[in-house]
Amino acid sequence: MEKNGLKENTIIVYSSDQGFYLGEHGWFDKRFMYEESFRTPLIASWSGEIKPGSINSDLTSNLDFAQTFLDIAGVNQPKDMQGSSLKPLMLGLTPDDWRKSLYYHYYEELEWQSVQLHEGVANARYKLINFYKIGEWELYDLQKDPTEMKNEYDNPKYNKIVDEMKKELARLRKVYKVPPLETESK
Repeated sequence: MEKNGLKENTIIVYSSDQGFYLGEHGWFDKRFMYEESFRTPLIASWSGEIKPGSINSDLTSNLDFAQTFLDIAGVNQPKDMQGSSLKPLMLGLTPDDWRKSLYYHYYEELEWQSVQLHEGVANARYKLINFYKIGEWELYDLQKDPTEMKNEYDNPKYNKIVDEMKKELARLRKVYKVPPLETESK
């Protein structure tokens, strides 16, 4: 970049596919909503704009990539796109209306994968997963259980959290215009 005189007007962004289970949770796949595959690396360098070594822990999504590149290029972002530009986060500013939760949905049911259809919602502390075809729910307290080994869904101490997360899941389903589930569970 320096050799070709491009360093000052180029943003470099590195990302990848999400993680892959190599035995965690007893799985070998990458399609579950558990932390090992829910997270995706994102590293960016933008001379004079992104503070070197800075880290941002706001909730972001790969849906944000296109809006980010359009915003940085000065192109209007289409209203029908679902993400948000990461540019303010890159500049060290978190907008007051930045998302507090993320929606996830795994749609493809292939026998060889043994991955049940599921959707879920996660925020900075909790994660609720709905395996809707088999009627199973999971709730994890990521602060107390970052490796997601104890499902708290049936723990009465978490009833209020379960209700709040279900409401947020329903809200995000509307935001992202998710069609009705193949099989709704309670």
